[in-house]
Amino acid sequence: MARGKPHAARSVTSAPALPPQWAAVNLHAAGIDVGAESHAVAVPPSDDFSPVRCFGACTADLDAWADWLATCGMTTVALESTGGYGISLCA
Repeated sequence: MARGKPHAARSVTSAPALPPQWAAVNLHAAGIDVGAESHAVAVPPSDDFSPVRCFGACTADLDAWADWLATCGMTTVALESTGGYGISLCA
């Protein structure tokens, strides 16, 4: 096995600080990307070992993600939906 030059140690740089206006305001908020056949639901990583999950669009699936959000302690949900798929979730 041929040996090359040793690699220089890499410097670790931290991510740049976020502007103060981007600070978390609601630590108990979830986000849902609403689709026709499935919904992607996300909670803060500190609230679940698997913070992003996909659920179907049937009533039993909606009940499952509502239960999961309650278990994670979510008090606010933001929906993103193209088309009219989110209307039934807000009714």
